[in-house]
Amino acid sequence: MELQTISQVSKQFAISTRTLRYYEQIGLLMPTSKENFAYRVYDTETIARLRQIIILRKLRIPLKQISGILQSADARTAIEAFECSLNEIEDEITALSTIRHVIKVFIEHLELENAAFALPDDAGLLEIVDSLTVSKINFKEEKSMEELNRASEKLNKFEDKDVRIVYLPPMTVAAYYASGEDCEGKALDKMNQFVKETGLLKIKPDARSFGFDCSMEMTGVGEPSRTYEMWVSVPDDLEIAPPMIRRTFNGGLYAAHVLRSWDFGDWRLLKEWVNASDKYDNDWGSPRWISPETRAGQGFEETLNFYNYAQTGQMKDLQLDLLFPVKEKK
Repeated sequence: MELQTISQVSKQFAISTRTLRYYEQIGLLMPTSKENFAYRVYDTETIARLRQIIILRKLRIPLKQISGILQSADARTAIEAFECSLNEIEDEITALSTIRHVIKVFIEHLELENAAFALPDDAGLLEIVDSLTVSKINFKEEKSMEELNRASEKLNKFEDKDVRIVYLPPMTVAAYYASGEDCEGKALDKMNQFVKETGLLKIKPDARSFGFDCSMEMTGVGEPSRTYEMWVSVPDDLEIAPPMIRRTFNGGLYAAHVLRSWDFGDWRLLKEWVNASDKYDNDWGSPRWISPETRAGQGFEETLNFYNYAQTGQMKDLQLDLLFPVKEKK
């Protein structure tokens, strides 16, 4: 039985090591500790379970229901989850069919009028349109993980309403970076230790925490980070002892989107939104702080409600905001 490390599994399934750790924290996955292995390892059974989780997520089954499906020996649990998802899809299909019909009516009306733009003044038609709720697109049957990924991207493409523009103010931060296997987890553990030992939340309850891939070489979406850095904002006069590092962040403008269901493919969708924007330019790579040790100038993953998370450490309640650096077009 071949054992795989968390980085190997992350690369094989194009899934972040943070997502794997999250699945472990909420009880979906159970990696094992073996002698002669310094890190989490995954056996054949665990990898098969992960494959099922990924497929169910691509089919839009919520994580809570996935947990119930995998823990139950009764097929009825899975059937009920699938029926619920199917009902939602049927509603979308019905709504899209209605929209298609209404648009055809509009086209026919405008062609007959052959004049200035004016829609039919029909109260019944307005009621029909007003009642529509559509997520995005009809989800067709797929036969492979690759096709499921493509369908998922079409379903989840960002619109303007999905993205916020936020300004991060200048701040002093305590930083720690780690490299190698599970570098994200190591950086997170060290940051949590720093917050507790300094009693940071008592002197700065509004502290904010950020993490980001700072590898000198770029990594693709879904690839494990080679080097990962964590920040927490601190008072300017707080003493920061090694191995922590003091950094000064200059502030800047960011396109923001809350990470959905721990799918870090949202980074790719956020980048596509920025590149297509007629108001903002992509500012990825422009340094907004000085870092002799690591690469400076990229996006952040901010822990939302950091005050509560730092005290409870409950991964199931953790939310991340993806922050993509932008600048206003001239």
